[in-house]
Amino acid sequence: MTTYPNLMANLFYRLLNGAKKLRVLIGVVIAGIGLLGFAEAATDFCQETAQRALDACQDAAESARSVALGKCENVSDPAARTDCRKQATADFQDALQTCQDGYASRQAACQKFGPARYDPVIDPANFVRHVTNPFFPLPPGQTFVYEGHTKDGFVHNDFIVTHKTKVILGVTCTEVHDVVYLDGVLAEDTLDWHAQDRQGNVWYFGESTAEFENGRPVTLAGTFTAGVNGDKPGIIMEAHSLPGDFYRQEFSLANAEDNALVVSLEATVNVPAGVFHHCLKTEETTPLEPDALEHKYYAAGVGNVLTVDVRSGEKIKLVKIHVN
Repeated sequence: MTTYPNLMANLFYRLLNGAKKLRVLIGVVIAGIGLLGFAEAATDFCQETAQRALDACQDAAESARSVALGKCENVSDPAARTDCRKQATADFQDALQTCQDGYASRQAACQKFGPARYDPVIDPANFVRHVTNPFFPLPPGQTFVYEGHTKDGFVHNDFIVTHKTKVILGVTCTEVHDVVYLDGVLAEDTLDWHAQDRQGNVWYFGESTAEFENGRPVTLAGTFTAGVNGDKPGIIMEAHSLPGDFYRQEFSLANAEDNALVVSLEATVNVPAGVFHHCLKTEETTPLEPDALEHKYYAAGVGNVLTVDVRSGEKIKLVKIHVN
């Protein structure tokens, strides 16, 4: 027969034992949280992103090869069918090489960016209405005219700062109409959206772009809007640039990934629009075109005055600035 004192002792023992188990459970949970935090801190998110982009690129290359081979199956002539298959294989190998080169480019960029996620905080209250950065001013109603000879023909580019705006992520952006003609024929038509924060950095919030051939649009590649489909804004011009600064100008993975490196603050440029001293020189790259390398020059109070394709030596120069 259980006496009252024994009953109380048994109950106390159970409570004590339960408390011990609870403490153990709490300890396990805390330890688990600690391990998750450690794993989070130890993860190189930049490199993880590069690997994901590589996987997607390789999958797309494989998909394109399958489609190409499917088309070859419908070629009646045996010799032509064989040539078709060879071409599909060659294109596949080229695509895989581009994937690897893009991966190497992203890895190299990660060495500069570091392991953290790219997730800039955009506070609309931290932005001003007009873009007045000395090296990237955008006065509404002003047009910058650029021209140059390239292997594809004569380029004429009108960079038109409009009076229009677009609200993106709660920020009122200035809309720029960027139009490119090749030998007098429309080649590219783009709307760009920029905004300046209170520190003086000019952010690039997206673009709507189309490339044309024979008067017809052939691709919308590069189009993105910050805040849509995981795309994020980048900085097109820093408030206070220093040689060695490396930053993202845009972030739409596998679609728009331009990066810029500040090379110099003392370049001199001679173009039809004038001679400019103490220019800011940048080096721009993108993993989407691993072989592409551009130098851009910006003059204080003017903006971009010269773009040089480092590989080909082709130059696009500022010819004049006029008010619409």
